[in-house]
Amino acid sequence: MEKSTETAAEEVAAQFRSLVDAEDVASIRQTQHLILGRLQDGNAVLTHFNEYSEQCFAEVSSDFASKTRLLKSMKADLDHIFTKLRGMKARLAATYPDAFPDGAMAKTMDQRPDLESPLD
Repeated sequence: MEKSTETAAEEVAAQFRSLVDAEDVASIRQTQHLILGRLQDGNAVLTHFNEYSEQCFAEVSSDFASKTRLLKSMKADLDHIFTKLRGMKARLAATYPDAFPDGAMAKTMDQRPDLESPLD
């Protein structure tokens, strides 16, 4: 029984081999090898680019962080200044109500843009 199984398996294998041309298989293997080489080259280029990008980021990240802190500090200072100015304007309007025509104070109270809202 084993002998008939082996011969049947050999016969099936021979039938499969006869369906596929050896030159086609060799061509497919050569194409796969070429694609593998190109993928490895691309991977090497991307690895080099990632290393370069990481190095550039390391060089500018501390500068970027310090500039971010400076901008936040400047924003806090400007917010404080505008708060003081609004208070002065309110005191002026309360002290000298005739100096400002009706509605003029509301227009001039705070004309700065809202920096927290997204730009359109």
